[in-house]
Amino acid sequence: MLDFVIKRLIQVLVVVLLALTVVFFLIRLSGDPTVLFLPPDAPREQIEQYSEMLGFNRPLYIQYGEFMLNAVQGDFGQSLRSRDDALPLVLDRLPATFQLAISALILSLLISIPLGVLTAFKRNSIFDRIGVALTVVGQAVPSFWLGLLLIFLFAAQLNFLPSGGGGSPVHLILPTITLAAYSIARFTRFTRSTMLDVLRKDYIRTAKASGVPTFRLVSRYALKNSLIPIITLVALDLGTLLGGAVITEVVFAWPGIGRLLMQSLLNRDFPIVLAGVFIIALIYAVINFIADVLYAYVNPQIRVK
Repeated sequence: MLDFVIKRLIQVLVVVLLALTVVFFLIRLSGDPTVLFLPPDAPREQIEQYSEMLGFNRPLYIQYGEFMLNAVQGDFGQSLRSRDDALPLVLDRLPATFQLAISALILSLLISIPLGVLTAFKRNSIFDRIGVALTVVGQAVPSFWLGLLLIFLFAAQLNFLPSGGGGSPVHLILPTITLAAYSIARFTRFTRSTMLDVLRKDYIRTAKASGVPTFRLVSRYALKNSLIPIITLVALDLGTLLGGAVITEVVFAWPGIGRLLMQSLLNRDFPIVLAGVFIIALIYAVINFIADVLYAYVNPQIRVK
């Protein structure tokens, strides 16, 4: 078991380092950030002097080596705009992103599991057809379009909810619905598929023939045995929600990591972008690591793979 854990920890480190490496070189392709901080008519000498001060005039491999050496020590440099340390700025936005992701996850589970159970138990009925149609639509609609539609309907037309911002539970409603829409569709289809497999089992037929009440049959026998793969999907989807919150945060001006990353990308604030990617990649990799360890604990055969 210890060897398995060590291998997975090494994979976590490799994933995070690869994510940082790819993003480091990609953002360098966006151009020299010094032109954003100087007047358009700045002389060439001033641009070169400012670029030298920021370290962007050195060869790219030297910049990368210095960045990685500092990154493993938790130092991602200073924001090119605010001159504050990059990592603390990103960590300050982390609670807001977690709040949005957890809210979306809870909403997804509250809707998708009952809907998935209903569509499976009422297979080929009108409920099943409506549920399947809703899951297809939920997975096909882009999140940014859904967010704009909700803003138009509930904020601009009905004036029920704020169009964006943060600071109160009311501001959380629309972005939570937007972020949860895809997960609701995904969880519903997965729950339905898993429930259909369980409902075909012999012990379910035996319990049904023995006169077990429908609610008890579904909740105690069928759903209980369907929860293991569902919980696995939920654990992995949390990382997806954290990463997918970027677009939702931008649409609703939610003060999380996603909005900060988008602003930093537009401003070519490289240290903030790299610190944000590090946090998101680390969270996603740790969640996958925990899931793998739980797999190995439950099923020892996985340890030898």
